Amino acid sequence: MTGSERRESGGGPFDFAAGGGELGERIAAFDWASTSIGPVEGWPVAMKTLLAFVLRSPVPIVTLWGDTGVMIYNDAYRAFAGGRHPGILGTNVLEGWHEVADFNANVMQKVYHEGGTLSYQDQELTLVRDGTPRVLWTNLEYSPAFDENGRPIGVVAVVIETTEKVLASRQLEDDRNRLWTISRDLLLVSTMDGTITAVNPSATRMLGWAEAELVGVKVSELVHPDDLADTAAELEKLRQGQTTQVFENRYRTRDGGYRLLAWTAVPEGGRIHAVGRDITEERQLVRDRDRIWKLSPVLKVVTDSNGCITDINPSWTHKLGWTREETLGHRTAHFMIEDEGRWAERVEALRAGTPLPEYRTTLVAKDGSHHIIQWTTVPENGTFYGFGRDVTTEIEAAAALAETEAALRQSQKMEAVGQLTGGIAHDFNNLLQGITGSLEIVQRRVAQGRIDELDRFITGASTAANRAAALTHRLLAFSRRQPLDPKPVKANALVASMEDLLRRTIGERIELEFVLAGGLWTTKCDPNQLESAILNLAINARDAMPDGGKLIIETCNTHLDRAYVARQRGVKPGQYVCLSISDTGIGMDADTIGKAFEPFFTTKPIGQGTGLGLSMIYGFAQQSEGYAKIYSEVGQGTTFKLYLPRHRGGTEEDDVPPPAAALQHAEDGEVVLVVEDEAVVRGLILEELHELGYAALEAVDGASGLEMLRSKRRIDLLITDIGLPGLNGRQLADAARELRPTLKVLFMTGYAENAALASGFLEYGMEMITKPFAMEALASRIRAMLETR
Repeated sequence: MTGSERRESGGGPFDFAAGGGELGERIAAFDWASTSIGPVEGWPVAMKTLLAFVLRSPVPIVTLWGDTGVMIYNDAYRAFAGGRHPGILGTNVLEGWHEVADFNANVMQKVYHEGGTLSYQDQELTLVRDGTPRVLWTNLEYSPAFDENGRPIGVVAVVIETTEKVLASRQLEDDRNRLWTISRDLLLVSTMDGTITAVNPSATRMLGWAEAELVGVKVSELVHPDDLADTAAELEKLRQGQTTQVFENRYRTRDGGYRLLAWTAVPEGGRIHAVGRDITEERQLVRDRDRIWKLSPVLKVVTDSNGCITDINPSWTHKLGWTREETLGHRTAHFMIEDEGRWAERVEALRAGTPLPEYRTTLVAKDGSHHIIQWTTVPENGTFYGFGRDVTTEIEAAAALAETEAALRQSQKMEAVGQLTGGIAHDFNNLLQGITGSLEIVQRRVAQGRIDELDRFITGASTAANRAAALTHRLLAFSRRQPLDPKPVKANALVASMEDLLRRTIGERIELEFVLAGGLWTTKCDPNQLESAILNLAINARDAMPDGGKLIIETCNTHLDRAYVARQRGVKPGQYVCLSISDTGIGMDADTIGKAFEPFFTTKPIGQGTGLGLSMIYGFAQQSEGYAKIYSEVGQGTTFKLYLPRHRGGTEEDDVPPPAAALQHAEDGEVVLVVEDEAVVRGLILEELHELGYAALEAVDGASGLEMLRSKRRIDLLITDIGLPGLNGRQLADAARELRPTLKVLFMTGYAENAALASGFLEYGMEMITKPFAMEALASRIRAMLETR
């Protein structure tokens, strides 16, 4: 179409540029002469009129002209063409949409050649509109176009894309199918008369029936007989078009039981659509809660925010006698023997949302008796829920148990005192020897007028007397009945102060060694109980070493970490003071260790032990928030470790064990070797020997005495205590006779009963003197033995 031709049209229906917008201009400027439909001036009037209408239509329309289907379309279709525009304008449809050429060839045949119409709804096509093949869906309407003479000149196609609608519909369907499949509820569809037409898989999970077993079955065949009337009434409502509210009935399961279901159903499209939720366990839980409320022995009380009782369970009446009518509406304080102020404080705390765990009140029963109740009360939405347990009997039993335990502790202490008798007698004899011997020398020196060195002997007597007094004080304190009194304790000082008592307890055949750590932490416990524990463990160790041995008491700081306590029971991680008592005795097997802490378990013969010692020590450790552990092997000895928690309230000071006494040097003269572990007694004997003009050698134990005997020194007489630590006096004498066969030996003993052994114990050239003895008696015995040939 030329410019003059456009002007001649006068903007009428054939002026595409004037009436068709940008696309109209493109159509007007297109070289239509090169197409199969020829130049514009040869177009039929019907064709021009139709094109003018198409260009102005808001609906996507494409016209296919001639037998090849040359495409001319409007702006609305341009959006559908996408990136194919403007390239497909003026091309034949089979080439322009070549990927669906077969589809369009069918359209041209049916509509253009045969004059029919075609209609497609949501037709699926795969088109390349923006460089990539994509599936889309369209509604298509095809109609033939005729000229003034009724001859076919083209096809008019209305194209409306429905891709978004189809995808949304399919997604909705997928979602419905997924919900149908995964729903835990029973989804059921039935006819209006109640015949099941579909169920979801939950029917199998919930009731055991497969879908095929339910489809075609009437609902009434599955409902519990007692629920048939109510179910029929609900079906009638649905037939009348009403949506049912939640109703419940019981459905038969495949195994013959029933499940309780809660239904919601709606009528739609001549069908009933229902959702059933299984509430069997839920309803059972409600029933169980009701039973617990009614049968629980715990007092359950519900109050409002003012503390006024709104509900009680039957245990309230059973325990206290107050009926429901006599209780409801009263404040809880009405039944309590308690300060009103404390009750008000608890109510305020509960109003603030603070739970109150484990507190006690005393309630008055209807008969006037008192009951101690331990409560836990929890606030929720302005309501207070209290749970109370009657602990009256427990408290009374605990008090009785505490009294029994105190009596058992006292019994155990007295048993320990009884075990000490032999050792204490020996200790007191040694102390008396120091006192009487010192006084005898003082008396002699005064008679001689030699008063310049009396202080040394008076001090010796005083020291021995003070030690005797301290030992007596400790025994009395140990045996006294007294309550538990935890306080900060320095374990090193306590252990060191028990040295004399422990040495006399274990006897002279057992060597005692202390290994006390410097910088030991302070712990907190009852010091008297700790002393009792140490003494009992020492007695056990002594009994485990009938032939003698070694007892080691150690202290140290330690940390029990989470990995260690995870393997134990009843111990918390943290810092502890560890007290360790080890012996070289007979040991215990695993079975004995496992029972060692049990009350009344003992390995001692009947009448020689109560079996309470270790159980009381274990109880002491637990009460002190500590821990006790036994390590032992048969034939290898035993170690008992007592862990007491570190106490940070006091200062820690280093406790140093007392230094050993220094050895005295020998003097010239007739030589007597004195072997005595008691320093005061040894000093008195040496003083007497010096007074008599003897040269004296001294040794504090059998081992050092034996070393002197192995030397080349002259030794005329051996004076030795029988009960020496380590190598005892008799063993020393036997070793000495092998080195010096004619050596004379004078034994000393603090045990009076040992004198009875003289007939079989003493050999030729051996004699025995019993402590305490007079210095003159000793001098006479020495002189007599040395003069005997």
